[in-house]
Amino acid sequence: MNESRHDSGRWSYACTGHASRRGFLAGAAAFGATALLPGGDKPAQAAPARLIDTHHHFYPPAYQKVWGDWMTQRKLATRGVQMDWTAEQDAELLAKAGIASAVLSVASTPGTWFDGTAKTAEAMARLCSDFAADMVRDYPGRYGLFAPLSMIDIDATLKEIEYVFDTLKADGVGLQTNYGDKWLGDPLYKPVFEELNRRKAVVFVHPLVASCCSNLSIGAIPAVIEVPHDTTRTMLSLLLSGTFVRLRDIKWLFSHGGGTIPFLAGRIAAFYDQKARGPGGVAPDGTAAEFRRLYYDTANVTDAGAMVALLQLAPVSQITYGTDYPYFALDQIDDLRKRNLSPSDLDAIASGNAGRLIPRLNA
Repeated sequence: MNESRHDSGRWSYACTGHASRRGFLAGAAAFGATALLPGGDKPAQAAPARLIDTHHHFYPPAYQKVWGDWMTQRKLATRGVQMDWTAEQDAELLAKAGIASAVLSVASTPGTWFDGTAKTAEAMARLCSDFAADMVRDYPGRYGLFAPLSMIDIDATLKEIEYVFDTLKADGVGLQTNYGDKWLGDPLYKPVFEELNRRKAVVFVHPLVASCCSNLSIGAIPAVIEVPHDTTRTMLSLLLSGTFVRLRDIKWLFSHGGGTIPFLAGRIAAFYDQKARGPGGVAPDGTAAEFRRLYYDTANVTDAGAMVALLQLAPVSQITYGTDYPYFALDQIDDLRKRNLSPSDLDAIASGNAGRLIPRLNA
């Protein structure tokens, strides 16, 4: 899905502790006994009453034109799902899929920069936000908005935050896991997150292939491995920089079940817990506690093994339904219905948790 090549700090897009690990594996085994593990699928439950998709991409016509030209200049193949997308078709498909509401976000492929300047990134972010805000207005109750931020010029980004919240009434902001190989825990972004914390904002984080790893070739598309790993990189940067503990009023929502964090959580604890715990530490109650308080979407992680790991990392209350449409299908709820979740837990993931994050979507 995401292919990238970065040069000279610029980016383009297409990333000991035996006790902790034993505890994680023992818990996973116990959870697997309830039929979440592969081979233990149960007959599908009845569909939940409502569905809210918190991971849903959109492509304004002007964005499609710039993106297509950008790809052509680099002799890269365009993706039909991006070029064929229309607002009208999107709304129709949501209705057919039984999804009550979807929260719009710009994918990190290719974000809003296109190898241009800070000004062109700001202009594209504004164009996308305005387009999505029109969709929210034109289809009442059908859409929410995670407005993109350009994140290159910090002063300009602070003005973007003011605009999307105060003028467009956005439901949150959408960020990439890194910008020019600066992950979100970088000190450069401190003023941005302080303002988002002041506003008690929802911050949706979507990954891309980092320039450090875009040319690693094992015969696979870089996105297969590097996209989930880039979520892990940025989450660890936010943890170790103290951003999570320092800015408690941000409501973080990470794509794809937190990337590879569910699998690596025990290893992270083994390396960092002793130093991170205690007053003044980056994880006073331990790294596991920091990860438990974050939110995660289910896009492309609805298989049994992935859900076991995610549900060991975070309680059901922190998980929202996401599809990553149009890259993946809208019907991933069918997989979740096979995961032996209780009706109340399935409803919480399907819409209840998203409704707490974005109360307007409960209307």
